[in-house]
Amino acid sequence: MAGIGKRLRPHTLTTPKPLIPVAGKPIVQRLVEDIAAVVPEKVEKIGFVIGDFGDEVKDQLAGIANGIGAEAFFYVQEVAEGTAHAIACANDILEGKVTVAFADTLFRADFTLNPDDDGIIWTKKVDDPSAFGVVKTSEDGVITDFIEKPQEFVSDQAIIGIYYFKKGEDLRAEIDHLIQNNIRGGGEFQLTMALENLKEKGTQFKIGTVNEWLDCGNKNITVESNSRYLGFLSGEDLIDGTAIIENSEIVQPVFIGRNTVIKNSKIGPHVSIGSACEVTNSSISESLIQNNAKLEDVNFANSMIGNNVKLTGAPISVSLGDFSEW
Repeated sequence: MAGIGKRLRPHTLTTPKPLIPVAGKPIVQRLVEDIAAVVPEKVEKIGFVIGDFGDEVKDQLAGIANGIGAEAFFYVQEVAEGTAHAIACANDILEGKVTVAFADTLFRADFTLNPDDDGIIWTKKVDDPSAFGVVKTSEDGVITDFIEKPQEFVSDQAIIGIYYFKKGEDLRAEIDHLIQNNIRGGGEFQLTMALENLKEKGTQFKIGTVNEWLDCGNKNITVESNSRYLGFLSGEDLIDGTAIIENSEIVQPVFIGRNTVIKNSKIGPHVSIGSACEVTNSSISESLIQNNAKLEDVNFANSMIGNNVKLTGAPISVSLGDFSEW
């Protein structure tokens, strides 16, 4: 999670992308909790590969790890040299059973990981495989080939960015081999090259197919992912007990955080509003609003509002970073 999140600016100018909330929780927290739910054993350690995020962010990440009973470790990737290089930053905890995940990915799955498999690569069937790395499998479900962005159809099982390794030390050895010998693909050290080497040496990778795969790359797809995740939570009580709602219509699913006040407004469907916000005389749908925002006389959808924003009136779709005023 060391990237600077260019595609999600201006929101990532002040908040690292994995800490942007989706359905009321930071992306990385939802990812950690959802992975913990599909692995049958207790997660003991979580290594966060980060940029220069500061102590406040580290404290928040440590809280996320502690929330599932794990210990947090932090590694700074000072130069972005590819996916394998990022993983190598956490070499000292790549031992035993290891799961690797890229922190702008959310998913929903109904399988439980089998820890006795050599390795599992999580995939999702997609309509256009040419934009993704995909895998081919044998009849018994073992991966036979990794293909990066195929221009002719070879498979529709796209790699979503979550991986399981029974022996983390084997992954570490293959990545170290790439780095020590300066073996690159596209100018970077690629995880897929390490996976291919492991496969050639006998590691049998299977696929774990997820039901839903949500990206959080830019504003539009993050808002869409927020909407879809709220849909997954439909039926749960997502309105905090301290929220004040007066003369307003709430069209579920909607998340409303602590001490938020909604007056004379229509909220939803598929809206997340953070803590300590004030929304008055407004109509909002399909949108993501962070904390301490003050919104009055707005009527919008497909919007993303940062922290401490003051907004009176707005176009039908808007993206405002922290401390903005309109």
